[in-house]
Amino acid sequence: MKRVNFKLVLPACLALGALLYACSKSFLSKPPLGAYTPTSMSSRAGVEGLLIGAYSMLDGKGGAGTNVAGAGDWVTAEDNWVWGGVCADDAHKGSDPGDQVEIVPLMSWSETPTNGWLDGKWSWGYDAIQRSNDVLRYTRLAKDMTPADTIEVTAEAKFLRAHYHMDLKKIFNQVPYVDENITYAAGNWRVDNTVDIWPMIEADLKYAMANLPKKQGDIGRANFYAAEAYLAKAYMFEQKFADAQPLLNDLITNGTTSAGKAYALVTNFNDNFNASTKNNTESVFAAQMSVNDNTGAANANAGDVLNYPYNNGDVPFVNCCGFYQPSFSLVNAFKTDPVTGLPDPDNYNNTDVRNDMGLKKTDAFTPYAAPSTAGEAVDPRLDWTVGRRGIPYLDWGVVPGVTWVRNQASAGPYLPIKNSPRASQNGTLTDKSSWTAGYSALNYNFIRFADILLWAAEVEVEIGSLDVAEGYVNQVRNRAANASGFVYQYADPTKPQNGFSATPAAHYVVKPYPAGFFTGQGQAGARKYVRFERRLELAMEGHRFFDLVRWGIADTELNAYVQHETHATNGTGSSFPYTLLNGATFKKGVSEYFAIPQAEIDASHDPKTGKATLTQNTGY
Repeated sequence: MKRVNFKLVLPACLALGALLYACSKSFLSKPPLGAYTPTSMSSRAGVEGLLIGAYSMLDGKGGAGTNVAGAGDWVTAEDNWVWGGVCADDAHKGSDPGDQVEIVPLMSWSETPTNGWLDGKWSWGYDAIQRSNDVLRYTRLAKDMTPADTIEVTAEAKFLRAHYHMDLKKIFNQVPYVDENITYAAGNWRVDNTVDIWPMIEADLKYAMANLPKKQGDIGRANFYAAEAYLAKAYMFEQKFADAQPLLNDLITNGTTSAGKAYALVTNFNDNFNASTKNNTESVFAAQMSVNDNTGAANANAGDVLNYPYNNGDVPFVNCCGFYQPSFSLVNAFKTDPVTGLPDPDNYNNTDVRNDMGLKKTDAFTPYAAPSTAGEAVDPRLDWTVGRRGIPYLDWGVVPGVTWVRNQASAGPYLPIKNSPRASQNGTLTDKSSWTAGYSALNYNFIRFADILLWAAEVEVEIGSLDVAEGYVNQVRNRAANASGFVYQYADPTKPQNGFSATPAAHYVVKPYPAGFFTGQGQAGARKYVRFERRLELAMEGHRFFDLVRWGIADTELNAYVQHETHATNGTGSSFPYTLLNGATFKKGVSEYFAIPQAEIDASHDPKTGKATLTQNTGY
């Protein structure tokens, strides 16, 4: 099929999507509004536009979801920062307690089915699924497409449909599977949600694997290996380790990006979170972002626009909005033994890393693991994940403490980094036309090669070799240990734009596990270390809650987290508890999945029987 440049077609397609999908908030309850006709869409050009429209939903922006209950793009953010991060032990809500207050019951696992965020996420997901299905419907009608064109477009649409269904499945569990034969016009849109949809997700991904090329003309399109990685991911959630193993082995040995570059860990960890080094060899599949393209930031990373330091007087760049603050527990996890360079999964929360809770900007403060503090050490990934006082924050300057935090007393001292642009990218890789420079061109990697390696390590722990698992984990740790990827002090702290010195910003010590370590730990011990490595490597990327659920340990880990955060300290004896979690309890068998939106259950009532088609999750 003749390829249309991905970056050029996207802005136009977003406009098309706005025309085609001005839907009501209840999934499939009304036909799409707009002026398009089957004739205008039933062509190669029409189908291509619809396909890019389906891709465009990957950034979490668009469709009806962001308009539900006055919600914004952060509800449907591509990285699931609330659902996967704040609702786990990665992060606090941040900001002021009453800002985006709907998050509080979500993160304390006490939401009701009327919480507007639930319907926002649900509506967005089914809008995206319907876009994928429209591609399939109109592909059948197009007369100017070759059989080969039709097969590949079908494969891409089914891949996207699987992605969107999987996202909803992870959050709500009991969700309907909606294919291209289900439409408002056909009158069959009230779909039952009591059937497990993993087999249908698998089938879509297997079709995609069978029919997608290994190299694509447009870098943002899914290729064979992206589909293979998603199928492996589905198997990991289903605990089908024997099925996942050959896929992961193939991805590690033969996998390539859509541009044809062999998968590999990039040299520096932080290059995965830099708009100028995106679409690198570690990117398996990503949401493509762009700015300054005459769309008013419509193609930017809008989902993270709240998640930057807050301007209480001296933030030099992005000044909004103080959400998604890393937890005390997460920071503690990055402590390492200063001799062995290994983490301590059992005892990391016994003491809190020294922080500046309760201090003014002018008060003296020495960061934990300052370069001269030989008795303290941290994993260098900490300071590419978390902004903390006394440490350089990208090229913005040294974090001064409370003046970069919106409400330290409420949400703690720490700042998110992975989603933040560089100060030197202001106006080039951030949008010039919006109310904040927080709209950036930073892609979000749904799967990166480190995921593949750590999934492979999990599989080897469960059904294979502990030594092989250790080797996969050590690839990730060896990259972290590369000194070229450390955070360094500024050459001139008063002018951070002048670059960095040769002095590390903290005492960084991270080393691979010694030969035979996993075997010596046994299966249970090796499993614990693999899971902990995943926490360190992928922190603040929206995976943590879903990992804890698929591992079956969410209740144990998150109830312990509540106990810790509600008794947190500044690391020197003063108590600074996170009170928004007071009384929170993760209920095993209930809290693993969120409530089905009541608005969707109400809309699913069959007028003939008076009964709802959708069934509420257990416990709500």
